Amino acid sequence: VKGSLCDPHSLKAACQGVSAVICTVSAMPFCYKPGVNDIQSVDFEGVNNLIDAAKTSKVKQFIYTSFSGNLDRDFPLRNAKRAVEKHLKESGLVYTILRPSMFMEVWLSPAVGFDAANAKATIYGSGDQPIAWIAIQDVARFAVESLTNPAARNSVLELGGPQSLSPHQVIKLFEAVKGKTFEVTHVPPEALQAQYEGAADPMQKSFIGLMTCYAYGDPIEMSGIQKSFGFQLTPVKEHIERTMAAAG
Repeated sequence: VKGSLCDPHSLKAACQGVSAVICTVSAMPFCYKPGVNDIQSVDFEGVNNLIDAAKTSKVKQFIYTSFSGNLDRDFPLRNAKRAVEKHLKESGLVYTILRPSMFMEVWLSPAVGFDAANAKATIYGSGDQPIAWIAIQDVARFAVESLTNPAARNSVLELGGPQSLSPHQVIKLFEAVKGKTFEVTHVPPEALQAQYEGAADPMQKSFIGLMTCYAYGDPIEMSGIQKSFGFQLTPVKEHIERTMAAAG
């Protein structure tokens, strides 16, 4: 079934006969086009349109992928996600809000300056702040498990990996697997704040906002949720081993 978040009529048709909606959509970063597919039209208005269509169509459950409650500075993507969370809670739908921490596949990749293949890493902040790095596949599993797990009913789930590690600890793990010392560059929060103030584009502001949140850390205690969901989370070391093996 085809639909567009920017076309409420198409969403009503798409939601007909549907018992649950899992929403992972975002304009950032791959389909971002200012004024066409952007944070305002997709992440805010579009997802709210989907929530409204789900309610009209009597969908039983709505699962929404937001991000960690610790990533809570004032920037466009954060503001859109928190507003959508509020709208969903007030919609009357049975809701599950997934709040994952930093994705390993994104924040430990060259896209944000972590170039493991060349043993170079850009670190935001001191590098000693704990972060609950999580694998994308684990977030997907939480979404699917939330369809049937009572612990997900009308719940906000803060999600991280099995342990919170600082960027420096992660680099040590990479160095142990790769057998090579990393060249590390630090970007202080003050520099990020200056970049934020000079940025005009909402996507750029949002990336800088997320980097600033990274600089202050995002630890998440997962023992309680793990007991409720009962599956093993991916440790950073396993992600590193897969990444290095894929790189040859």
